[in-house]
Amino acid sequence: MLRGWKASVMSHLNSHPQLVSFAERLAGSSKFDRLFADGMALVERTAAYLDADGRTEAKRLQGAASVAYATESMRLTTRLLELASWLIVRRSLKNGEITAEEAAAKRTRLKIGGSGRPTHNSQFEALPASLRALIEESFQLTDRVLQLERAIDAPGTAASGVVSDPVGEQRARLETAFGRPRLVVSN
Repeated sequence: MLRGWKASVMSHLNSHPQLVSFAERLAGSSKFDRLFADGMALVERTAAYLDADGRTEAKRLQGAASVAYATESMRLTTRLLELASWLIVRRSLKNGEITAEEAAAKRTRLKIGGSGRPTHNSQFEALPASLRALIEESFQLTDRVLQLERAIDAPGTAASGVVSDPVGEQRARLETAFGRPRLVVSN
């Protein structure tokens, strides 16, 4: 009797493959709202810094440190524009303002995580502490966004349209290895 129930449940699950995508749920949750707020606040703080204190601090730098400041502030601005664009696309999708296809097309144009961390630059430590802190925060935000993006695009998520069953696949491998006949439930 229990076997019949299990076969019935497995048959139902196989004919209605619906996985909960935690990444998609996160992208539509209040946690995403917090990520969005954190990202936009960082953009605002960076703009305020570069327009005020950053200009003053940049004027004090000389030689290679001055070039490093210009380079890293430009990279920071570019990184934050890409992140803000990604966050706005995700929020628009969450709010139903665009379709998933439109969001995917827009995201393919973004190059999040394209620039490496500048800590290997010999002039990085010569940069003002405020700029270094903003750069580090931008990379932390990049890491959070990339983690969410990878989870959304990962095989086996509902977003990719591919439904996988890693437990079932592992069970099949074990049954094959130990020679047990595998119960196949058809729809």
